[in-house]
Amino acid sequence: MRYRITFVAGLAIGYVLGAKAGRARYEQIVRTARKAADSPVVQEVAGLVGAQVSSAGRTVYDKTVAKMPITSVRDFLARPTEEEIDLIEWETVNGEPPRRNGANGHNGSAEH
Repeated sequence: MRYRITFVAGLAIGYVLGAKAGRARYEQIVRTARKAADSPVVQEVAGLVGAQVSSAGRTVYDKTVAKMPITSVRDFLARPTEEEIDLIEWETVNGEPPRRNGANGHNGSAEH
């Protein structure tokens, strides 16, 4: 429904801006648009659509928050990686972290 309204509004704006019928036609379109916008029926429908969109948006937000318990970027970045989780579990079981070799797999000694 929302996309239809946006599409129709886009068509109307395009027609008004692209119309070559002259100023009189432009004024007639503006008057008709104002009457339609001020109509109680249109106001009521706009209020209903706005309430439905707001409700749907809130529902989507609530479902998203329920599935993704991250509340901020800081929380996301503070979560440990899988390697950090493994290290924490190792420390919990063994009392000290495992020894890690250098990035190339050696213990840092100069082997040639």
